Amino acid sequence: MSTLKKVLAEKIAAHRPRTTRLAKEFADVSLGESTIGQAIGGARGIKCLVTDISYLDPMEGIRFRGYTIPETFAALPKVPGSDYPYVEGFWYLLMTGDIPTMEQTLEVVEDWKSRSQVPQYVIDVLRALPRDSHPMVMFSSAILAMQRDSVFSNNYAAGKFNKMTCWEDMYEDSTNLMAKLGPIGAYIYRMKYKGDTHIDADPDLDMGGNFAHMIGQSEDYKNVARMYFILHSDHESGNVSAHTTHLVASALSDAYYAYSAGINGLAGPLHGLANEEVLRWTQNFMAKLGGELPTEEQLKEALWATLNSGQVIPGYGHAVLRKTDPRYTSQREFCLNTEGLKDYPLFKLVSMIFDVTPDILVEQGKAKNPWPNVDAQSGVIQWYYGVTQYEFYTVLFGIGRALGCLPNITWDRALGYAIERPKSVTTDMLEAAAGIK
Repeated sequence: MSTLKKVLAEKIAAHRPRTTRLAKEFADVSLGESTIGQAIGGARGIKCLVTDISYLDPMEGIRFRGYTIPETFAALPKVPGSDYPYVEGFWYLLMTGDIPTMEQTLEVVEDWKSRSQVPQYVIDVLRALPRDSHPMVMFSSAILAMQRDSVFSNNYAAGKFNKMTCWEDMYEDSTNLMAKLGPIGAYIYRMKYKGDTHIDADPDLDMGGNFAHMIGQSEDYKNVARMYFILHSDHESGNVSAHTTHLVASALSDAYYAYSAGINGLAGPLHGLANEEVLRWTQNFMAKLGGELPTEEQLKEALWATLNSGQVIPGYGHAVLRKTDPRYTSQREFCLNTEGLKDYPLFKLVSMIFDVTPDILVEQGKAKNPWPNVDAQSGVIQWYYGVTQYEFYTVLFGIGRALGCLPNITWDRALGYAIERPKSVTTDMLEAAAGIK
């Protein structure tokens, strides 16, 4: 071990107890507008971001522009022959706050089609990466590569910056980017997992339907894509991907810089990788039960054994919600209304876990929220339809999350929000505030 690393290890070992003590014993000590616990704990609960795109209520769940998830699905124009709405119409809602007419929705559909061609240089970038690169590395790289075409950055470099109209450039960049994310994701999927064979877009399909078509999926999966992208679109501004996108854009970075950064945050195991981890855990859990559905008593015993061993039940709990995540409920309803899927053993196990886990977690007494979140269900649906590549799930999440992040930064630019710059304090200052320095 080098001298530098050895000294650093000693310093870290000496410092950790200080932070631990502050977090445990002095979390409620005020620092003015916040507390020691909030300063150490990731700014949890501090109201210092503004967004009108969505709001997350602990008991009600997410509202998109004031609409609950059921209200959103009911109000938006539906794809002909489908119970699910156009993703393009949802984009109109998030951008404007208005429910679009069918005519307005189809205008967005055609606009996205006209912008959806992925540049050859982006394909070249993807193909230059090692084929075993994580798909999120590929996805982020493709987004960042397109920065050369940024309307905002090119106009800014040419001296064409007007703070009152620069939102228009952000809108153009955001729309250009959003229109290409589905085709980019599909290209990555086919290149990595389907023998590098590719399927051209169908000019008669909407964005969700075309994504399903381009990855080679069934007709039913078109509804999965529409549902999945809408449900994963936005969750207020405080989550890592949305906040990172906002933070980077606040420096007058363009949409490509900003959303590439947001995607890198989404790739973290504590954020976008949760759906993969939940599915893997559920499959392993079923394997331990002999591959058969357990009785309710067997399931309870196995869940208690999991908790008593110090492990958690993945997919349960949420940083804000204190009820079942409505996104979970929407996916559950899709499964129950889909022939084959409702009888799928893995879904049946997930349903059984949903029936018994909340009571167990309440009895254990450690969980603030004993209810399932969106990740408790989503991976099972993907697996059922044959999208069995765990590491690709976060790319699906990233396509959907852009629907919220990009309207947010368009409005940030339109309203002239300042560059984000919170104030830091030192550990010495925290200990002084706590009276232990």
